[in-house]
Amino acid sequence: MLTTFKATATKLPGGLQVEAQSRGFKILMDEPEDFGGTDKGMNPVEALLCALGACQSIVAAAFADGYGFSYEELYVELEGDLDPDGFMGLADVRSGFQEIRFVMHFKTTESQEKAEAFAAFIEKTCPVGDCLANGVKLVQSGVVRH
Repeated sequence: MLTTFKATATKLPGGLQVEAQSRGFKILMDEPEDFGGTDKGMNPVEALLCALGACQSIVAAAFADGYGFSYEELYVELEGDLDPDGFMGLADVRSGFQEIRFVMHFKTTESQEKAEAFAAFIEKTCPVGDCLANGVKLVQSGVVRH
């Protein structure tokens, strides 16, 4: 059964700030000053990295017991390579990430082999990771002029 998730991103007056919201929760996004922003929030690609790490962490917490994996702490380090010249139209390169890398850090007494197997399960199960690894169809379903 499909579930539809919804979000709204609203450009705020002046600068490059955007307020994104879903289910009443809000995130302020911006760009660093050297990209023309006011550096009041993370930028959208940083938020994408955070969304991936958060999703992986949630999958770990939701499935650890059923998987038979115990841990005290988990954090995920993520980094991605993006050429700003693609976004700025200065080079014929893609405007998004060319690669995203992550390392899962578990504080656990489980073996390295079991930690690696659980990490592979997380990677396979994470919905955000699936969207990034396999692509998702983007559909502009309209333009509204007010």
